[in-house]
Amino acid sequence: MFKKLITSSLLVAFVATTTMPVSSTAFAAEDTKKTQKKKKKSTKIVGPSVGKKVQKAFEAYSEDRIDDALEILLDIETSKTYDRAYLDRFIASMYATKGGDANIAKALVRLEAATKDNALNEGEHAEALKLLADLQMQEKQYEKALANYEKWMKFTGKEDADTYVKIAQANYELKNLDKMIEPSDRAIALYKKPNQNPYVLKLTSYYERKQYTNAVKVLEEVVVIFPENKIWWTQLGSFYMLIEDYDRALYTLNLAYKQGFLEKESEIKMLANLFATNDNPYKSAKLLEKHIDSGLVARTDTNLFAMANSFHAAQEIALAAKYFGETAKLSNDPRHYRRQGMLLQQSEKYDAAAAVLQKAIDLGIENPGRVWMTMAEAYFYQEKFKQAYAAIKKAQEDPKTKKAARAWASYIKDTAERKKKSI
Repeated sequence: MFKKLITSSLLVAFVATTTMPVSSTAFAAEDTKKTQKKKKKSTKIVGPSVGKKVQKAFEAYSEDRIDDALEILLDIETSKTYDRAYLDRFIASMYATKGGDANIAKALVRLEAATKDNALNEGEHAEALKLLADLQMQEKQYEKALANYEKWMKFTGKEDADTYVKIAQANYELKNLDKMIEPSDRAIALYKKPNQNPYVLKLTSYYERKQYTNAVKVLEEVVVIFPENKIWWTQLGSFYMLIEDYDRALYTLNLAYKQGFLEKESEIKMLANLFATNDNPYKSAKLLEKHIDSGLVARTDTNLFAMANSFHAAQEIALAAKYFGETAKLSNDPRHYRRQGMLLQQSEKYDAAAAVLQKAIDLGIENPGRVWMTMAEAYFYQEKFKQAYAAIKKAQEDPKTKKAARAWASYIKDTAERKKKSI
């Protein structure tokens, strides 16, 4: 990365110091063109003796002998302000190329020295400021980085989208969340090709400040600009839920689902929940059924219960009973057997209902009176009056069903007698 920071302009400077004197007419002609284009101070180059050593260092650097290049550069002594700043910048680049905490720390010291007195040529000074700020960002010196990015922009008169992203990122690290928006917006405006990074930073700022409505506006813009990125669709759906706009949440996530963007269990369950809460329990149940069968959604008692509950809400009684039964087998929860038994009874599958309800009793369901009453009904409708009467007597033992069970007991007894059945 940092090797690229040794730019072509630096290479020209190295070659110039060893191949032509300061008074070179060719160099002067080039400098005249620059002066005509924009008035500025004359271009400076290092002195001949320093330049020869710099050329040797550059040759070593070009051959990836960075330690040799550093050894040459560190041995150079000079009292000239420009030469010193130039060497510090070059040495900093060497240390940055080597990497590692100790070398980066040395690079920072050299770059601070190189930029201190604005002794470098314009382009060199600008590059040094930028490298200094980038290294400070890397080393989590965010306040210093912000100051040097600001200096770079003031010195060059330029705006740069990537730099604004770094400024927004530095403000995030410093918890200056409100200061992230303006640089993010500037980056968005400056990128020739849309870039997602500043949008991420804006979204982060609004989210962490709990400004969910503003976050939604960012996401609504992003899904239009980057419609192929599935994460933005799920994020938008989630944020609609945060602001309790469930209609838009359902529409967004359903559209994402149709495009094949929902690939996680949590995403399918979120959409299923939205169908259920938006009065479409059948779609909720069928969505879960499809993806439980495919394996994307785990076949757990929790997921099966949600599916069974939705089928029940959709009045798909047979399917609800089936899946409450599967739920009960996994959970061994007597409440799930009770739900299955009641639905089987509703479907007039009395034998099956009685068997399942007995399991709920055997597993120690709380407040068993209601279950006993349902069992009594199941037996009664099969004209199994003896079993019905025994069940209703059990229901009388529960204070919550005692009164109703007594009335049923009399009715069962009378019916059995009328039909000449013993109880």
